[in-house]
Amino acid sequence: MLPLKAPVATWRKSAASAYGFLRFRRGLLTLAIETSCDDTSVAIVEKTSAIAGQNKARIHFLENITADSRAHRGIHPILALESHQENLASLVDKAMRNLPVSKEGQKSISLADGAMRRRPDFISATRGPGMRSNLSVGLDTGKALSVAWQIPVVGVHHMQAHLLTPRLVSCLAGDSSSAQAALSPRFPFLSILVSGGHSILVHSQSLTDHSIMASSDDIAMGEALDKAARDILPASLLQGAKNTMYGKTLEQFVFPNGKSDFADYRPPMNRGEEVVKRQSPWGWSVTTPFANTRALQLSFSSVSSMVGKIVKDKNGDLSHEERVDLGREAMRVCFEHLASRTVIALEALRVRHHDENEINTLVVSGGVAANKFLMEVLRSFLDVRGFQNVAIVAPPPYLCTDNAAMIAWAGIEMFEAGWRTDLSCRALRKWTLDPRAEDGGVLGPTGWVQNGSSV
Repeated sequence: MLPLKAPVATWRKSAASAYGFLRFRRGLLTLAIETSCDDTSVAIVEKTSAIAGQNKARIHFLENITADSRAHRGIHPILALESHQENLASLVDKAMRNLPVSKEGQKSISLADGAMRRRPDFISATRGPGMRSNLSVGLDTGKALSVAWQIPVVGVHHMQAHLLTPRLVSCLAGDSSSAQAALSPRFPFLSILVSGGHSILVHSQSLTDHSIMASSDDIAMGEALDKAARDILPASLLQGAKNTMYGKTLEQFVFPNGKSDFADYRPPMNRGEEVVKRQSPWGWSVTTPFANTRALQLSFSSVSSMVGKIVKDKNGDLSHEERVDLGREAMRVCFEHLASRTVIALEALRVRHHDENEINTLVVSGGVAANKFLMEVLRSFLDVRGFQNVAIVAPPPYLCTDNAAMIAWAGIEMFEAGWRTDLSCRALRKWTLDPRAEDGGVLGPTGWVQNGSSV
């Protein structure tokens, strides 16, 4: 196995060599499984490789079942585990019926009704990070399919999959008439991963080399917005919610007309304006975290705590208008804090690389990436702070939240680069992205196999 602290160049050389070995495949088909948290998801994704003249992808099947934990107003680990156990096999069975029809010369699978379907080239399954018991349901199912069908399995890094999702989208949206649809964004790029469980700012230099530039010191942004929403939203909305994505419900509550409700938003023009405290007409204010520093840190717990205190001090007696204003302010503070740290990171990278064009793409992924006000704040910040050239890309909402299509795509990219996972691999509750971290990042854990050799 390569040492955990091996130079990044070594990883890149190994991956490049492996890619040269596999890139002449005519195409790849994978069945993917995602069970890291409370979403049970299965997908079938196919990619036509560049040697055929195109980078094209197709999602043949994608379905999610989310554990119903509304009674607990948040994710309940045991209910999530039971939901995976109850639903995964049925989703896999349904997915198999959506495999492409096998053609002459292709290895196939015979279904119960006698239909012949193309056998996947490999299985993709989330290995971590996440809830270990939940991950094991999906990973063990993936390994079982791997044995039954005698095909490899790739244990996918959940956060790497979020990072790579826009590259899947670029292939889904590629012009079929073009000679070769470009895989976009190309490395290097900067990523913001914001969800109910993660808030990190990542500098991605290659498929497996990702530097964590900032992360939340306490809770994730999505969790902070969910907590704020539980205090702000009227009881009737909470009771009638169809899921526990309260942050999304809050967005719909405070911006019922979409973008027109925040069309007059203006970002702080400079660092000095960021620290100005905004007093509301209702007598309260929400302080921006780390407003007086340039520290590359994220923190969101104070926002949800302040919202809870404001509501408690008023005994929950807030008018509809005040609830809307408080929800908008909670979002503004969270989003401007994130945007501020993003600008600081871009400035640091510009100085480090002596090239203002080193980063020209900002990827925003994770569940919160579907928030339109977040995208407005980020775009506005970049425009007034000298980063107009940086494009912001985000997957469509159905690919922002946890889903097996992103796991499939990450599996495809890793498999093309020559990587698969040994059947002895186990689920990982914690797993960093950064190769400089103690666990070695994406390629750090044992269990990776490259071109038939364990590493």
